[in-house]
Amino acid sequence: MKVYSIYILNKAGGLIYQNDVNAGLNKLSANDYLVLAGTLHGVHAISARLNPTINGKDTTSEANASPNAQILTTGRFQDSNGNRSGLHSIETDLFNLYVFQSLTGIKFIVITSPNPVVYNIQTVKKREDVIASKGELNKSYEEANGVFKQLYVIYSDYVMKDPFYSLDMPIKSHLFDAKVKELIS
Repeated sequence: MKVYSIYILNKAGGLIYQNDVNAGLNKLSANDYLVLAGTLHGVHAISARLNPTINGKDTTSEANASPNAQILTTGRFQDSNGNRSGLHSIETDLFNLYVFQSLTGIKFIVITSPNPVVYNIQTVKKREDVIASKGELNKSYEEANGVFKQLYVIYSDYVMKDPFYSLDMPIKSHLFDAKVKELIS
């Protein structure tokens, strides 16, 4: 999996960081990057509201429950990936796009090389009634999650601990850029 671009969006959908780490995609203008960020934020918000009904039961109340209510009812804390609903990944012939949303609403978007065509998909039996397939997209999503975890640590260490950084403003840290390039290469 080759990473082409990394975007970071604030909770309002504004583009605060953009880096084309590897050649492979066409360069866009600054305005096009802002439009792309707003569009991805909107698609993520709309897709988070699309909740299917399972066996006639509406899942909206479970998906919209607050983290505190989840802790009180289940006794467990919420996973660090706040992207339980919404856009997770897009697979095309030209690229793959993966989205990670933190609990604070910051979205990390990674655009990677496309998956190779694979015809031998392994079926994995999760439960007696549920059979899932573990194909290339699932493997790539797991790889992207590893990149997201490392990227989030770098973001926390080099951006959020910077006393001169203002929240929701563009990231202008040369040290952060260097660590991102080191992570990807």
